[in-house]
Amino acid sequence: MSNDEIEQVVDRMLEQDAERPGFDEIDWGGGEEPVPQGWHRHPNGGGLVQDTATVADTAYVGSDARVYGNAKVSGSARISGSAQVYGSAKVSGSARISGSAQVYGSTKVYGDARVYGYALVYDNAQVFGNALVSGNAEVYSDALVCGNVRVFGYAWVSGYAQVTGSAKVYGNAKVSGSAKVCGNVKVYGDVWVSGYAQVYGSAKVYGNAKVCGNVKVYGDAWVSGYAQVYGSARISGSAKVYGSAMVFGDEVVDSGERS
Repeated sequence: MSNDEIEQVVDRMLEQDAERPGFDEIDWGGGEEPVPQGWHRHPNGGGLVQDTATVADTAYVGSDARVYGNAKVSGSARISGSAQVYGSAKVSGSARISGSAQVYGSTKVYGDARVYGYALVYDNAQVFGNALVSGNAEVYSDALVCGNVRVFGYAWVSGYAQVTGSAKVYGNAKVSGSAKVCGNVKVYGDVWVSGYAQVYGSAKVYGNAKVCGNVKVYGDAWVSGYAQVYGSARISGSAKVYGSAMVFGDEVVDSGERS
């Protein structure tokens, strides 16, 4: 199966997952155990809320979900499945936290964002817009994920990294440091994008590639295999850098192939 065919399958899976009727309203059972001291059941959904937390009556907390610590849930946000929101996390707007996801620390999840599966969002991270974070993905530190972004699989977004636009980060990919990934970019596999690197446009970084430093990868360029791009290099246009290629310094590759 070609890379394009694999990406089409992934896109279809994401669309089906995101649109599955009742996905966030699954009845996981439970809700019958005694209420511990210092807790109460939310009137909309019956989930347990610690008295130190703040949950608006307009929000929903499902029977097996938990909100505790100094967390705040407001607007029409929904916490369902066995999801947990705690620490000083804030979930607002129409955001949904479901499955076995955990949102904690000083995180903010808002807008129409969704965090589900076994995903973790913590520290000072922000997830908003129509972003989806799922699977075993983690978004943490001061990272920002927004727009129509999809972060899934075992991907990590950390540091001060920003993933925006309609970018997809998945597999075991790691985006860290102050890196920026935006546009219609796909970053997947065992890739590492770090430092102040920027990947944008319709570029793809996949395989075991490493992109770091002040590098820019954009246009329809591909960086794949075990390729390493660092320094202040620029990969653009229809260029393809793959295999064990190394591009560094101020080098510019804007067409052709490098392996």
